[in-house]
Amino acid sequence: MIATPDRTPLPRNFFDRPVLEVAPDLLGRILLRTTPDGPIALRLTEVEAYDGQNDPGSHAFRGRTTRNEVMFGAPGHVYVYFTYGMWFCMNLVCGPEGRASAVLLRAGEIIEGAELARTRRLSARNDKELAKGPARLATALGVDRALNGTDACATGDTPLRILAGTRAPSDQVRNGPRTGVSGEGAVHPWRYWVDNDPTVSPYRAHMPRRRRS
Repeated sequence: MIATPDRTPLPRNFFDRPVLEVAPDLLGRILLRTTPDGPIALRLTEVEAYDGQNDPGSHAFRGRTTRNEVMFGAPGHVYVYFTYGMWFCMNLVCGPEGRASAVLLRAGEIIEGAELARTRRLSARNDKELAKGPARLATALGVDRALNGTDACATGDTPLRILAGTRAPSDQVRNGPRTGVSGEGAVHPWRYWVDNDPTVSPYRAHMPRRRRS
């Protein structure tokens, strides 16, 4: 018999730890997205850690900017960025304020609200693909820059919250290089995923973008 996932919200001190501790600990946790159209709940199956100014792959590597300032704030907040001129991606800020580390939420299984997620992900061939990749995850959950800076640990109503869920067993957690990261940051094995889970996105190494002739 499958145990009912724990719906207790994760406290701020869960996120106030080194990002390499928080990232694998997020696997199996539940992301609850509340919208006017209804709630969607997602079990996290794949994440990536980004260690701020110690990490060449991080948006915060060169310091604070208007784009990344949320990363320098209090842990437990949501950092949303726009990429490739068309997609949003969602992160959770970790560590002490001013440290600028975050976990990118790469993939998950929709466990509640699949009907609503399908209306946002019409190209998905099945429910396993609804949130299979960071841009797909954000699209399925209706996440955009309007949610940048949201406090996922706030008391009362909040559009995003992380619930305890059922933590993935350590013997099912795998790690390896991060997807699409180039240069010195490519060597860090800071992508974590649940082994053999069908919602995990395929690994892709960085491919330099071709210049237009």
